[in-house]
Amino acid sequence: MKKIVIIGAGSMGSAFAVPCIENKNDVTVVGTHLEDDLIKNIKLNNQTHPALNTQLSKEIKFEKYENLQTILEKNPDIIVCGVSSVGIEWFVKQISKNYKKKLPIVLLTKGLSIFDNELTTLSDKIRNLLKKDGHLEINISAIKGPCLAAGLANKMRTGTVIANLDIKESQLLKEIISTNYYSTEISEDITGVEISGAIKNIYSMLIGASEGLSNSKVSKDIQSKYYLNTAASLIHRSISEMVEFVKHYGGETETVYGLAGLGDLYVSAIGGRNSLMGKYLGEGYLYNEAKEKFMKHTTVEGAQLALEIGPKILQDLNLTNFPLMFSMLKTICENKKLEINW
Repeated sequence: MKKIVIIGAGSMGSAFAVPCIENKNDVTVVGTHLEDDLIKNIKLNNQTHPALNTQLSKEIKFEKYENLQTILEKNPDIIVCGVSSVGIEWFVKQISKNYKKKLPIVLLTKGLSIFDNELTTLSDKIRNLLKKDGHLEINISAIKGPCLAAGLANKMRTGTVIANLDIKESQLLKEIISTNYYSTEISEDITGVEISGAIKNIYSMLIGASEGLSNSKVSKDIQSKYYLNTAASLIHRSISEMVEFVKHYGGETETVYGLAGLGDLYVSAIGGRNSLMGKYLGEGYLYNEAKEKFMKHTTVEGAQLALEIGPKILQDLNLTNFPLMFSMLKTICENKKLEINW
C-alpha cells in the first residue's frame, strides 16, 4: 500500500483516484484554494463528484486546501499533480517545503509552457522550479493518453502511458496504479509523451472545424452529412505535423503514433471542448466571439495552449513545415478567421 496525495479535486484528479484506491492504496484528494466549495459539495452528496456525475468510493478521502501542508508533512509516497496548466507554479510552491529527495511526482496535467523564453514541457518546468528552491534530485513521471475523466471514474477500459526518464520508475508506477480496466504502458520518452499530449488539443480544434471547412458553397445540412472526407484529411495532416513538431523538440517519432499522440487525438477530436470550439471556428466565428458567445465559462485547453506558446512558435518555427499549426495559432492568438491553405 502506498500513500498517494492528489492535489487538485477536478475531474481528472478525482477520476485518477479510482484505480489508485482499487489497488488498495491510501488515497487523499486535496482541493486547491479555489475548490473548497467543490470539496464540501462532494462530502455533502455522498462522495458524488458533480463534474463527473459519479459516486466515488468512500475510501477516497477528500480534503480542503487548508489541510494540504499537514497532509504533505506526513510523508506521502507519491504526489500527484491534478491542477490545470496555469496552476503549475502554484503546485510547486505547495510541495516545495516538504519535498524529499526523489519523491515521485505524477503529472496528470497536459500542456506546455514558455520558461526562460524557451518552449518547455510541464515536467521540465516543475523540475526547474524545484531546483530553484534547492531540490536537486527530482523524480517526475507524466501520465498521458486517451483518458476522459468520466470514463475512468466509471471504470471504462482505458489505456494510458507512463513516461519517466528512468524506465524503472515508470514500471514501479505501473504496478501501483494499473487495474484490469486501467491499463498502462511505459516509456522513457517523457518529452515526446508530454508534447504529443499537449499539441493534440490544438489539432483536435482543427479536426473539429471539419464541417465548416469541408465546402463553404453548400448548405450546413450537406456539410454535416458529408464532412468526413475533410476530417480524415485533417487527421492525416495533423499527425504528420505532430511528428515533425515532436521531433523538432527532441521527442521520438514513435510516441506520436501511440496512446499519447494518435490515441489522445482521436478521443479529443470526436467530442469535447476543443473540437466544439473548432466547430464554431469552422463556421466562421472569430475566436473571441465564439468564446464569449458559446463557451464563456468553459476551459478550452487547446486555446489556452495556443495563447501560451503561440507567439513563440510563430516566431521560431517555419510556416512551411507547420501550416495547420500556424493557421490555428493565428486564429486564436491574432483573432483571425480560420483559413486552411489546402
